[in-house]
Amino acid sequence: MKAPLSAFLFAIVTTACGGNQNEPAAPTHSPSPTGTTNGDAPEGGEHPKPSIDETALDLNLSPCNDFYQYACGQWKASHPLPDDEAAYYRTFSGIRDRNEVLLRNLLENFSKGENTAEPYATELGALYQACTDEPAIEQKGLADIEPFLKRADALKSKQDIASLLADLTAAGVSVPFAFSSSQDLKDTTRVVAQIDQGGLGLPDREYYLSDNAKHKEIRDKYQGHMVRMFELGGSKGSSKKLAADAYAVEVELARASMSKEELREPEKLYHPHTKATLSTLAPDLEWEPYLSAIKASDSKAYNVAQPDFLKAAAKLSSPKNLDRYKSYLRWHILQNFAMHLPKRFVDEAFSMRQALTGAARLPDRWKRCVRATNEAIGEALGQAFVHATLGDEGKAIVKELILNIERAMNVRLTQIPWMDDATRAAALTKLGAISNKVAYPDRWRNYAGLRIDRANHTANMMAANRFEFARQIAKIGKPVDRTEWLMTPPTVNAYYEPLLNEMVFPAGILQPPFFDKASSTNANYGAIGMVMGHELTHAFDDEGRKFDAQGNLREWWSATVNKEFETRADCVKSQYEAFEPLPGLHINGKLTMGENIADLGGLKLAHAALATRLRDAHPTIAKGERRTYTNEQEFFLSFAQGWCSNEREAYLRLQVATNPHSPAKFRVNGPVANLASFARAFGCKEGDAMRRGEKQQCEVW
Repeated sequence: MKAPLSAFLFAIVTTACGGNQNEPAAPTHSPSPTGTTNGDAPEGGEHPKPSIDETALDLNLSPCNDFYQYACGQWKASHPLPDDEAAYYRTFSGIRDRNEVLLRNLLENFSKGENTAEPYATELGALYQACTDEPAIEQKGLADIEPFLKRADALKSKQDIASLLADLTAAGVSVPFAFSSSQDLKDTTRVVAQIDQGGLGLPDREYYLSDNAKHKEIRDKYQGHMVRMFELGGSKGSSKKLAADAYAVEVELARASMSKEELREPEKLYHPHTKATLSTLAPDLEWEPYLSAIKASDSKAYNVAQPDFLKAAAKLSSPKNLDRYKSYLRWHILQNFAMHLPKRFVDEAFSMRQALTGAARLPDRWKRCVRATNEAIGEALGQAFVHATLGDEGKAIVKELILNIERAMNVRLTQIPWMDDATRAAALTKLGAISNKVAYPDRWRNYAGLRIDRANHTANMMAANRFEFARQIAKIGKPVDRTEWLMTPPTVNAYYEPLLNEMVFPAGILQPPFFDKASSTNANYGAIGMVMGHELTHAFDDEGRKFDAQGNLREWWSATVNKEFETRADCVKSQYEAFEPLPGLHINGKLTMGENIADLGGLKLAHAALATRLRDAHPTIAKGERRTYTNEQEFFLSFAQGWCSNEREAYLRLQVATNPHSPAKFRVNGPVANLASFARAFGCKEGDAMRRGEKQQCEVW
């Protein structure tokens, strides 16, 4: 499935995540009982209970010196990382855990033949049952991937290579490039064939090319891992040579790959081709048999996102490289299916994940099987999930929240001083054209034709991959389906998709403590409201702003306004590059720029929407067991507690090296230090870490 360009949270790496009895000393800047009003307050001045978690607060600290630690310190101390987690978030991981328990119960009932009235209950139960049947998986061994391994060993001609690459791509092994479908970047009314770089076993090209000591350590472990995996696959006598050859191919692919920073520049990813020009661009690959095998031969238009990469990847498959290429393909067959094979492969695959993330053990089998089922046929599982979670009343409240956030952005665009009239008009048009998807699709995906074997887990995952690949290829040349979702309903995340100019909020994230229809207005705006503002800001971040109201990639900014934006974006870049998640490890300001802009804009929009929502409400103060809180304090604390987390050092290094999102601490402290409203709410003074001077503050939206 094509991934959305701007998700709220990177996927939590699952490697498949009570208060003090003594009253702590008051912070240096004690919360003030004055401020904005609480729209949920009863008449008569009663004190409503705040929706923040007071047991999470570290009241020994000042909110003005380290707001993240103030909001989350006690939670962090009382929630050590589970052994099977690389990172664990109070909200994302906690909600995911609850969701997965619910999904497990559903799937176990389906596997027993219960609740069969639910759509696809039989298929869901069979898929889950096959995944949990470890004796059957052990007995099957490599039987389901052995045909691929034998074909890799027997390669002799370009036609052989094209045929095998096509079959591997359909089965879920996208090497050395990924082939799918996508909207045309400059004409989003049509769907074209899409070719993207891929084929690496490590998370990013820099792991192969960088002189960084940690990267060198990881690639040494990776090469040892490759040797052991080849041995498990039956190549004990030649495992070192096979691993060396496969690794050499990956190094060449890494050298030809675009950097992760370049991949965030959509104008560099648009290179239209026809079938004839594909053969000219990369003549070492036999395109006609490849395209015929994947049923994409009739496509009139192809976008090659990284032409230089495709040239290099095709050359690596030439006859003079054939022996190395066989090893490379064999390696990726083993690596891609390892987690669905017998335990010895699962354990070896996890050893590499452990080196990358620091997680101490695998998640329980049932968790891995819930996740595998969601990965394979997520919208089938999603139907049962939404029936058991979000109701119509909750969905209506969420939609109202989104509209209020959009109204706040409308006001901001109208008032912003550095936009000229033409650019402002185009921005308002784009804002007005944004569509919103909430909770679950209006039209569910049809899985007719997908066959699930109750006794063969690996074959089921291949079948699901083939089904999804065929669905993607069938889109080419047809009208765009604007009802499609790029995340499943149980997913604890959200996204903005610039090609569709839409925001999507799955039911998975619309759960407490992110959203609760029983919570205060302040808390909901601080938590889920900030998520909404974040996604909305993505429409106008350094990447999303390059797409117009229809989702087309085009320049609609005047040169003067463009320069003004870049000056403000550079301020954010510089700020975040100064942050150190670990000593000597700085955030990549260019890679994370879009998400940092969205965090800052999202918090600001949610705060503005809350102020409007409460303007005419009766004043009150929320009273907790330890403190009283103004509306603004409750808002900011609810926001910050959405990011309470613990992470392993290895995970932080991986995140900083590869992920466009900043670590949790800086997703809190970065935005609040730029907002005068936060400083007012907590009485922060000049010189406090959470109150930047006026000239040092960054503001984009």
